[in-house]
Amino acid sequence: MNDKYMIDTKSNMEFLMSQAKDLLRFGKNFPAPGGSSYYLGDDAAPLTDRPRQTWITSRMAHVYSIGALLGINGCDKLADAAIRGLTGELHDDANGGWYAGITSSDIIPGKQCYAHAFVILAATSALLAKRPGAQELLEDALDVYDRFFWNEKEGLSADTYDTQFKVLSEYRGVNANMHSVEAFLAAADVTCDEKYRVRAGRIIDRIIEWAGENHWRIPEHFTSDWKPCLYLNRDKPDDQFKPFGATPGHGIEWARLIVQWALSTYDRDEDRAAKYIESAEKLYDRAVKDAWNSDGAEGLCYTTDWEGAPVVHDRMHWTLAEAINTSSTLYRVTGKDRYCDDYAMFMKYLDESVIDHVKGSWFHQLDRENHVIATVWPGKPDLYHAFQAMLIPYVKKPEYSIAIAVKKRDIMYTNAFADGG
Repeated sequence: MNDKYMIDTKSNMEFLMSQAKDLLRFGKNFPAPGGSSYYLGDDAAPLTDRPRQTWITSRMAHVYSIGALLGINGCDKLADAAIRGLTGELHDDANGGWYAGITSSDIIPGKQCYAHAFVILAATSALLAKRPGAQELLEDALDVYDRFFWNEKEGLSADTYDTQFKVLSEYRGVNANMHSVEAFLAAADVTCDEKYRVRAGRIIDRIIEWAGENHWRIPEHFTSDWKPCLYLNRDKPDDQFKPFGATPGHGIEWARLIVQWALSTYDRDEDRAAKYIESAEKLYDRAVKDAWNSDGAEGLCYTTDWEGAPVVHDRMHWTLAEAINTSSTLYRVTGKDRYCDDYAMFMKYLDESVIDHVKGSWFHQLDRENHVIATVWPGKPDLYHAFQAMLIPYVKKPEYSIAIAVKKRDIMYTNAFADGG
């Protein structure tokens, strides 16, 4: 295997660092005049006719705040633009919280837990980067989340309200809870308020329970009393946010978050942490076994049925990004060579099939034969998954959230960014 794809080699570090800088250059034209994020096309041109969404704007605020922490020229101003969008045109001053998004003439109705979790994540990263308005944004985001989405009795989060926060949808989902775990861990790291880490653990315990009862495939969709809806959207299996069946990429992503939570919670109790790391390995192993090369071609399929057979064969860029993150994390935590081998396999596939070496960024969706398509993810809307995957493999302490790892100079090649990029 080429050293370029092998973890801890100089050429792999250089490859990831170069890609991180390229991604930041690709996304630099995202800000609309009011700060919210334009959806980016294949060539990085803003698609001004598409809605500008809170979750994408939050992700861009997060990414460019990390860029600012790395010392990359211009990232501070881009982070500030996104924060301005979150405190300005995307914020609902009348009802509190954040609109799902806006168009050129109207708001997109509804208040999404998913989007609000990303606002928290954005605010924590911006605060670490000392961006103006970040402290107030974080306080607002945590307050709104606590009042409307977090259910202390259930130890889980609700999903979607109407715009006025008066009517709560019957639907419950683990995708919003997954990104809430990510946000809670970041909030705990930044604010030192451990209640958020405790909340993350409560969600994780439920996920492990559900996955363990289902051959380590995670049910995604639930009723209001948290009963699995295993066949939701069977007639629309490639739904962008609520696909039918198991989503291997989420199993992989959950695995890394579980490791992060366990190490940050049980840093002095290896036995208790080991139980969670074992569960993380089971989630990762099941997902990769089900999804990788499952139809005779390289890549991780988007969804499977409950026996592990592919349903939507398309390859999504975010699934690969999370596979890169989790294989490297499990290698660092367990020392098992098979995770190192997986990482190299994913790196090779990334370089040969997923990076757009002509126009930049990553192709967001490929078909089962690795041809670019755009039925679920047209264009290249944001940088979040791809950019994090260029940093997380070299986090020395996997118990850290990514932004604080950068702040603490815990990325193994952080000093290489000192030239300002």
